[in-house]
Amino acid sequence: MKLLRFSNILMLLGFLVFSSSYGYAQSRDFYELKIYHIDSPEQEKRLDDYLAKAFIPALHRAGISKVGVFKPLLSDTKEAGTKVYVFVPYKSLEQFAQLPQQLEKDKEYLQSGKDYIDAAHNNAPYRRVETSLMRAFTGMPRFQESKLTSPKKDRVYELRSYESATEKLYVNKVKMFNEGEIEIFDRLGFNAIFYAEVIAGANMPNLMYLTTFENMDSEKAHWEAFRTDAQWEKMRVMEEYQNNVSRNDTRLLYPADYSDL
Repeated sequence: MKLLRFSNILMLLGFLVFSSSYGYAQSRDFYELKIYHIDSPEQEKRLDDYLAKAFIPALHRAGISKVGVFKPLLSDTKEAGTKVYVFVPYKSLEQFAQLPQQLEKDKEYLQSGKDYIDAAHNNAPYRRVETSLMRAFTGMPRFQESKLTSPKKDRVYELRSYESATEKLYVNKVKMFNEGEIEIFDRLGFNAIFYAEVIAGANMPNLMYLTTFENMDSEKAHWEAFRTDAQWEKMRVMEEYQNNVSRNDTRLLYPADYSDL
């Protein structure tokens, strides 16, 4: 398992070096997004306890000051109680690669997370874990904390994945964000936490981003403002940006009480 992870890191390092001429050499965050698939309230409780009491405090000790934990809106009867999203920002690929070894040496983490770490094969705290590794866009090279002030239970965090039919069209959509879309979102107050290129995941080629709103009414109002924005109306019909998204997967979430973001 460790050997596989290390070999993957080496391949990614080679890719990033090879791709430096395309902007990859810039100093940008790396992001890990884990999606825990769960089957019961008991699993959710065990996972919450692990994340809040063991995993997040251990990451803080390891120099990662902000970790996001998000769940599907309770009003989403199909998704609520079935997934937990964990967002971890890294300053470098090396920091990502070194974290497992740091956790193995963290005695407080091993003790606090014992119920999760030492779970029996027939009493696991989740069903499966889905992971994506990403790198921040050049247009927003570091993640940002949301400026929202409403209670966390009322907030709407909108996670979007834009898939493209080919790698070339995907690169074109990333370019579209870096050269205009991010600016529009910022101007309209979408309070984005990150925009990122997926470099390892299940639905490539794709990009992902996370915007935040005080509540559902605010989410709807912001998207209506975006759709009618003059700069967007001009940009979306430009010939160079046509057909660069083949699928839009949108998830509406809210932050857990213990989430840093």
